[in-house]
Amino acid sequence: MLKRVLIANRGEIALRVIRACRELDIETVAIYSTADESALHAQIATRSLCVGPARAADSYLNQDAILSAALATGCDAIHPGYGFLSENPDFADRCVEAGLKYIGPSGDVIRKMGSKAAARTLAQQAGVPVVPGSDGPLRDVEQAKELAAQVGYPVLLKASAGGGGRGMRQVDGPEGLESAFHAAQAEAIACFGDGEMYLEKLVLSPRHIEFQIMADSQGHVVHLGERDCSIQRRRQKLIEESPSRALTPQLREEMGRAAVAAAKAAGYVGAGTVEFVLSPQGQFYFIEMNTRIQVEHPVTELVTGVDLVKEQLRVAAGLPLSFTQEDIHVSGHAIECRINAEDPEHDFRPCPGKTEFLHLPGGPGVRVDTALYPGYEVSPFYDSLVAKVLVHAPTRLEAIRRMRRSLEELVIEGYPTNSALAHLIMHDGEFVRGQYDTSFLDKNLPRLLELARTCDTLTAE
Repeated sequence: MLKRVLIANRGEIALRVIRACRELDIETVAIYSTADESALHAQIATRSLCVGPARAADSYLNQDAILSAALATGCDAIHPGYGFLSENPDFADRCVEAGLKYIGPSGDVIRKMGSKAAARTLAQQAGVPVVPGSDGPLRDVEQAKELAAQVGYPVLLKASAGGGGRGMRQVDGPEGLESAFHAAQAEAIACFGDGEMYLEKLVLSPRHIEFQIMADSQGHVVHLGERDCSIQRRRQKLIEESPSRALTPQLREEMGRAAVAAAKAAGYVGAGTVEFVLSPQGQFYFIEMNTRIQVEHPVTELVTGVDLVKEQLRVAAGLPLSFTQEDIHVSGHAIECRINAEDPEHDFRPCPGKTEFLHLPGGPGVRVDTALYPGYEVSPFYDSLVAKVLVHAPTRLEAIRRMRRSLEELVIEGYPTNSALAHLIMHDGEFVRGQYDTSFLDKNLPRLLELARTCDTLTAE
C-alpha cells in the first residue's frame, strides 16, 4: 500500500483525500499558497509546504514546485483532486518520470479522453452512441458551416480541450456561426492554450446523465450507477442526484454497459466519469469523459456505500478493485447542493470574504464536505465553491425534504451564497416531480429570483 501521498490541491477535496489517507494509515503532505497558509487542509495534513504565491499559476499549477515538494518529503504518490492539474497529461507523465505514482489514469489516457474530438472517435469505435457531428477536429470555420448545414441547427461548438462550459457556444442559425466559432476558439485558447474545435448537433431539452466508473490495472472496469446533473447554470452543475428519475432499469443497464465499454476502450485505470446527454425521446449519446474524481462523487458514495477515494488509493497501489459489478447495489436516494460564495442577484458574481459565522446542518443522512471554519477568509484567487451539502434517504421525496431541512439549518454569514436559491429549487414543482432538464434554470431563474426577493432571503448575510 502507499505510505505517503502529496495532495496537489486545496479546499474540501484536499480535506477529503487527507481523511481517506488517514483511515488507510497513509501519511499526507499538503501544499498551500501564501493565500492558503491558514487553510484547513494545510493544518490537518501530516506535513504542509508552501509552494508559491496566491495566484494558482504560481502555486497550485506550478508543476516544478509540486514535484519538488513531493520528492523532498519522501512521497511515493500524488493525488491531484479535481481542477488544477488533475487532467493535465504532462503532469501525470512527469510524476511517473520522477518515480511517483500518479493517482489517476496515465498521461496517454488523459490525452485521449481529454480531447473531446479524440474521445468521440474512441467512443464510436467502442460502439457507444455519439451525437451527430464532426468525426474529428474542425479544420476551419468553413468546414463548421458545411457540417452544421448537414446535421441541422441548432448546433454546439465545443473546444476539444474545454470544460466547465468554457470554449462552448450554441448556434441557432447560419448567421451566427462564424462569430460564435471565433469567440469560442478565442476563449479556448485563453483558458486551455488549445484552439482545436469540433461541432455536434445540439440535443434540445436533454438530461445530463453521468456514470461513475472505477477501473484497476488488472483490467477490471465497474460502473457505480448514474448521477443526474441536469440542474445547471451556464453548463456549470449546481445540483446532482442519484438515481435519476429519467432512467428505466433497461436504459440504466444500457448506459452502464456503454460507460464501461468506453472506459475499457481507453485502457482506463482509476476513477472516472462517462458523461451522456439523454434526449426527451430516451436516446442517449456520449459527450465526454472526465479523467478524475468529480466534485459530485459523494452522491455515488452515499447510494452505493463505496468510498471512491479509498478505492483510488488502492488502485494506484496496484491492488485490484475491492468489488465486482455484481457487488454494486444502489440503495435509497442522494442529492447534493453546491454552495458557492456568489451573489445570484448580480449575475452570480463571486463574493469572497471573511466567514463571520458558520453553522453546518447535521442529523441522520446528512453530509457536508467543506473547508470552512469561523473566521476563514474565502480567497478571491480560487473557485467560489465553499461547501457541498449532501443528503441520503430511503426515497427521493424523503431526500428532498431532508435537503430542505438541511439548507434551512445552514448558516454562512460574511458574504452572499446561493443556498437560498438551492432551497427554492427544492420546493419547485418541476424538480419535485423529477420533470426537469438542462434548461430548467434558463426558464425558471427569473421567477426564482423574484420569489427569493419576496422572501427576502437570497442575499442575506
